[in-house]
Amino acid sequence: MYQTISTTLTDEILIITINRPDKMNALNQQVMAELALAVDEVYKRKEIRSAIITGSGEKAFVAGADIAEFLTLSAEQGAELAKKGHTIFQRIEECPKPIIAAVNGFALGGGCELAMACHFRMASNNAKFGQPEVNLGLIPGYGGTQRLSLLVGKGRAMELMMTGDMISAEDALSIGLVNHVTEKEALLDKAKEILKKIHSKAPLAVARVIKCVHAALDKDVDGFATEINEFAACFATKDLQEGAEAFVQKRQARFTGE
Repeated sequence: MYQTISTTLTDEILIITINRPDKMNALNQQVMAELALAVDEVYKRKEIRSAIITGSGEKAFVAGADIAEFLTLSAEQGAELAKKGHTIFQRIEECPKPIIAAVNGFALGGGCELAMACHFRMASNNAKFGQPEVNLGLIPGYGGTQRLSLLVGKGRAMELMMTGDMISAEDALSIGLVNHVTEKEALLDKAKEILKKIHSKAPLAVARVIKCVHAALDKDVDGFATEINEFAACFATKDLQEGAEAFVQKRQARFTGE
């Protein structure tokens, strides 16, 4: 089905692997189109509870965009390219099922932007992050200027994007760009461990957490009102009844997502 990515479903987790190791898993238009289809699977298939996005090989998560595609683009075509990227990455960001980036190597340019579109990020200890677009006479075009600023703050984001510097996994951890750093052999297992823990929680509540956190960062949305509405909606679910009964009865809750 796919030529530039691969997918594997295990333990209700869809592992989406960018699979262009000879090109350091660079994002071209075909990768972006296939990534969009894979994300649609996460939305639509009930047997998928969550997803991990990673890169093939040990060198790169995604080392950037395929720059060769940029050489002949006009400003109008550049705008269309950016809009497509924004649409795909926003779809990842707004997914009601958790999507983790497992960053195994270089996450540069569009690769860093892809990682930032996920709900949170984990990195192997050999990972490197950066937005080096200024070296090409460009700026981040897939939401990087916005998401990096929200994740690490204005000052650090400005410096990283204006210098084009790369930072290590440990530095990314220290500034809040990633949640965990592991040995490279343990990266996927750690991501799966966290997702399995999330799977034990109420799926509708998890989806509402995602929605409310995004509302906190949306200037056009009243985040507090969103929280009140989503909190109230929980009371109409079987999962809340099950969770409350399990708590009172001192047993493990069995959530059904209803």
